[in-house]
Amino acid sequence: MILERFLGSMLLVLIGMFANVLGAFVGINIGTDVSSMPSASDVVAVVKAHQITHIRLYDADSHMLKALADSGIEVTVGVTNEEVLGIGESASAAAAWINKNVASYVPSTNITAIAVGSEVLTSIPHAAPVLVTAMNNLHKALVASNLNSLVKVSSPQSMDIIPKPFPPSTAAFNSSSNSTIYQLLQFLKNTNSYYMLNAYPYYGYTNGNGIFPIDYALFKPLPSVKQIVDPNTLFHYNSMFDAMVDATYYSMDALNFSGIPIVVTETGWPWQGGSNEPDATVQNAETFINNLIRRVSNNSGPPSQPTIPINTYIYELFNEDKRTGPVSEQNWGVLFTNGTAVFPLSLSGSSQITGNSTTVFCVAKDDATEDKLQDGLNWACGQGQANCSAIQSGQVCYLPNNLKNHASYAYNDYYQKMHSVGGTCDFDGTATTTTNNPSYGSCIFTGSSNSSTGGGISPPVAFGPISPLGESAKLPVSKAQLLIAAACLVVVLL
Repeated sequence: MILERFLGSMLLVLIGMFANVLGAFVGINIGTDVSSMPSASDVVAVVKAHQITHIRLYDADSHMLKALADSGIEVTVGVTNEEVLGIGESASAAAAWINKNVASYVPSTNITAIAVGSEVLTSIPHAAPVLVTAMNNLHKALVASNLNSLVKVSSPQSMDIIPKPFPPSTAAFNSSSNSTIYQLLQFLKNTNSYYMLNAYPYYGYTNGNGIFPIDYALFKPLPSVKQIVDPNTLFHYNSMFDAMVDATYYSMDALNFSGIPIVVTETGWPWQGGSNEPDATVQNAETFINNLIRRVSNNSGPPSQPTIPINTYIYELFNEDKRTGPVSEQNWGVLFTNGTAVFPLSLSGSSQITGNSTTVFCVAKDDATEDKLQDGLNWACGQGQANCSAIQSGQVCYLPNNLKNHASYAYNDYYQKMHSVGGTCDFDGTATTTTNNPSYGSCIFTGSSNSSTGGGISPPVAFGPISPLGESAKLPVSKAQLLIAAACLVVVLL
């Protein structure tokens, strides 16, 4: 057992070597509960325009898989929760699924993974007994089609199966699911696959009863007196995201499994919510997503596995307005269906920003008090003669309905019209200038390169580093590095 765990640890180190050489990626989920869902070809065009290299589908839609042919985009296809039972009970059903939804499209469509169900252990627990059987049946069908080396099989699970994720070092899977989870981990180990984790700091924060500060959930730096430290390992956690990933590694270790890397298949932050969801704001969503991209793109892992990058899929591409539940459920998308960004998206390792330009904008400061913002807004829309029609109820910039958003629009409109004749961006200390275009969706701020048209496609944003040639940036790889790493891997596997 000690030797096996040592080899598992060595394998993780080697996986980290390869991953760091190639660079971590940030992909995106594409949900379809959208009333005005673009055609498959239009969706792929948007994905290409934004230089997204990895996507996850929740099914195996034939139109999408055909549209993705010859794009090079890596695709994770999904077995729906409704299909899990049938595939788990019938090897022939699994073979038919692989023939129809995978073998028919590769290699033209670059399918690299199958996600079996969505949070099966918590969303459809009655299917848990056949989950791993379904995964095995699919894997055997891939072997029969000689595709098992190209396509990995796994199953996304919620953080809910880890009842006490903090401190990470003492985290463990829910004991009632241990049997299924053990079988799942054994399958992943045997097939050299990876653990798919859905990790949402938004829910960790909003359901946390104020235990953790919101800055911790948003990847913001914490003051020294509020550092989050695991008392057993003394590891410092700079974000709830890292702590969630580490809690999962420790939970696997508690079942004596190591050497299984984690890929975060879902994470995100809603940009609008109901009256009882005050943390679902454009500002918080923008902060979380951009900081997430920077975090993942630094190619490091959580404190317990620092050499293993955390490949991650953002939830999600478009708002799914047909979803039921709280208002926030319909507002996780980073793009509107016309291709415009909900909020500016910065690129890790690059100064580029969606909608970035040489224009200087005037926006409200984050720490401005509401009283002063209201005074500034009143002055700008009154004596300052800013055009504030767009922030009136029912207009394109009314939502999100808060003082900071409305003041930013009014401040900027005033500044764009008056700075050439001496107008300043101060408003009693509540405003600041920025080169980051604050436009979002159909709300176009004065001074934007597309403000005269009132809309349009934002400049492409890549969910990962951008090279000078516009391709996804990868760390340089020497043949010697690859040969050494490969040789070490062979030695370990022997």
